[in-house]
Amino acid sequence: MRTGRKLVGMAIVGALALTATACGDDKKDETEKPGPSKSGTATTVALPRLDGQKIEVAAVWTGPEQANFVKVLKEFESRTGATVTFVPAQDPIVNFLGTKIAGGSPPDVAMLPQVGAIQQAVQKKWVKPVGPEAKAQLAKNYSKVWQDLGAVDGTQYAVYFKAANKSLVWYNTKVFDTAGAQVPKTWKDFLATADTISASGVTPVSVGGADGWTLTDWFENIYLSQAGPEKYDQLAKHQLKWTDPSVKDALTTLGQLFGKPDLIAGGATGALQTEFPASVTQTFTGGDQPKAGMVFEGDFVGINIAQTSAKIGTDAKVFPFPAVGAKAPVVTGGDAAVALKDTKGAQALLTWLASPDAAKVWAAAGGYISPNKATDLAAYPNDVQRDIAKALIAAGDDVRFDLSDQAPQSFGGTPGKGEWKDLQDFLKNPKDVSGAQARLEADAAAAYKN
Repeated sequence: MRTGRKLVGMAIVGALALTATACGDDKKDETEKPGPSKSGTATTVALPRLDGQKIEVAAVWTGPEQANFVKVLKEFESRTGATVTFVPAQDPIVNFLGTKIAGGSPPDVAMLPQVGAIQQAVQKKWVKPVGPEAKAQLAKNYSKVWQDLGAVDGTQYAVYFKAANKSLVWYNTKVFDTAGAQVPKTWKDFLATADTISASGVTPVSVGGADGWTLTDWFENIYLSQAGPEKYDQLAKHQLKWTDPSVKDALTTLGQLFGKPDLIAGGATGALQTEFPASVTQTFTGGDQPKAGMVFEGDFVGINIAQTSAKIGTDAKVFPFPAVGAKAPVVTGGDAAVALKDTKGAQALLTWLASPDAAKVWAAAGGYISPNKATDLAAYPNDVQRDIAKALIAAGDDVRFDLSDQAPQSFGGTPGKGEWKDLQDFLKNPKDVSGAQARLEADAAAAYKN
């Protein structure tokens, strides 16, 4: 699932009503023209008729994310006449696709959650270039940075459909109110807030350490704020070694939290047995005695909060990741669509996913932020997500993408290996900073050499 731009002033207000859309007539032309669609939502993009065509789309999304993406695909079916099937994939998705391709049955389109995965798929010659209609949507609706992230050697191969602000801390307002805790702005303040919550009888921080990618996000936010964007870019490309003093500083800072098991729900052992969804839900269940008072992760946390009785904006609020250095960090991630078959249906789906119409469908469902600057902000279900989306678009090209997602997948995107495993080991033993650095560098060197 699964860098700097500055987000400030995130207002936390109650949910607002969704903007209603007017119904219209069905278009039976060979190419759908902008206007009302059969489902009643306004259209801004022309799509071809694809009656009788079958399209398969592979992604690693499960649960509510999968259900909401299927809503996007259903709207595409309604507008084109195609039949679209969601194909559940496993992480790492590149390995899953390799098996499908070797067996002669690749999906038409795949959603890739890492920049490194896009580059790897292009190198293996699995991916087809984006067609002119989708490229036109990208040029019209996306900042250059998001176009560049989907390009390899100057050729456009991917359409970023789902973005994430991965620099947010969500908190249980009842816990904060009972403890008299203050929203922190710096890392020092964050640790002080954690101590205040702990003294009130609630464990302050929930960590989903069973999913190694959450630990990479902890490191990346600290590193970006502390070391700065230039070193961040160098480390992302492995132009800077993981044995560099700047990495030592970031791990030492992270160890100020990981080295105090009383501040983490279940301690290190419990955190390593807690998957990301549970790290969220356990923060917002249990009344005024939840298992934790805060959980760090991106805007997509909202979709997991929705599985509890907590209401975003009242029971659950959010603050930006605290500044470790001069500026608070903001790390982004994203999921991009690529075509594995050069068919009319696959290219039409890329065009659809590059349009604000597709983004609006998932935006209304929640747990989603679009990098598409033409997306109607009124579609987002509450002011929390609306403000995060607005800030993302306002940031334009001033973006730092998730560092681990830029790495080769064997290092930055594989469960039980590389950075994921090395940081899980660091969570177990946060005093061993030099050992963690050595393991990270050895794994990075092997992956980037490949």
